[in-house]
Order: sequence, then C-alpha cells, then structure tokens
Amino acid sequence: MSDPDELITVGRISGAHGIKGQLRVYSYSGNLESLSAARIVMLRSPDGTTLREFGIKGVKPHNNGFILSLKDYDDIDQALPLVGCELCLKRSQLPEPEDDEYYWCDLIGLRVVTADGVEVGTLADIFETGSNDIYVVRKDRQEYLIPAIATVIKSVDLAGGTMVITPMDGLLDL
Repeated sequence: MSDPDELITVGRISGAHGIKGQLRVYSYSGNLESLSAARIVMLRSPDGTTLREFGIKGVKPHNNGFILSLKDYDDIDQALPLVGCELCLKRSQLPEPEDDEYYWCDLIGLRVVTADGVEVGTLADIFETGSNDIYVVRKDRQEYLIPAIATVIKSVDLAGGTMVITPMDGLLDL
C-alpha cells in the first residue's frame, strides 16, 4: 500500500503569467482534476533542497498546461522566484486511478520484459504524444521507445515491479 503522505510531482512552474502573480505550469499528467480538487500544493525548489506549502486560489487550463493562482500571491515579483519549482501533491490528494491506469511515478522503475520472458530493460522515463504516452526503456546503453497502447502493453504488476509487453514487429530491432 502506498503512503498517503508520499509526494507526487505533477508539474513544474515554467514561468509567470501576467502581472498578477499567476504562474504557468507545465503539467506532467495533463490532468486538471487533481490540481483543481486540491486546496494546497507543495513546491520543491529547483535544487530539491526546499519544500514549501502554498494554498491554491485557482487553477485553469492554458495551452499544454495550467495557470495556477496561489493564495496571497498577487504580484509578478512574488511569483518570479517560484519559476522552476516542481509542483507536488500528496498521494492522498489524488484520485484513485481507474483500472489499467497508473500514475507515471508508479511506472518509472518497472522492469520491462517481453511475453516470452526476454528482459528489455527498465522503464526510465515517460513522455506524452498526441495519441498515447511513450515509455522510454533503457538497458545498458540501449534505449527503446515503447508506445503505451493495449496491443503492446500486456500487463503491469506494480507489486511485482514488472511490465510485460508484446512488441510490434521491429520495435526492439536496432
């Protein structure tokens, strides 16, 4: 069972928005629901040494991310020092994922194997595309880009730390 107080990084502050202290957020999930439901957010400094709690005044979609308004922040000079900070929520603030849905932080680090038992590598990173996520799987100096689609991803066992795939023709070829 996951720790409900575990911090989940959901985005990064990419800049100020306007002069009223609003912040542009690059979202790691694209999910506005989680952030909209939260009353507080934790900001981790770019160097990872400082973690501060902030009240949320409002959040709205904007381009490929969000605009975040923090309580008591109403001026660009207050907002600018927060640029580059990571935006974190406690796991308890997030909704439970649906069946066959996972938080990225739970997938990263999984051992990836084929249905035949061949070790592909470790899921090291994930990025979004227009149609589906792409899993970056690394083993030694090799890197594979695995589409997160049902025909390729056969099973995910978070407790066992394993993802089983059935690669499309050519997917694992060099």
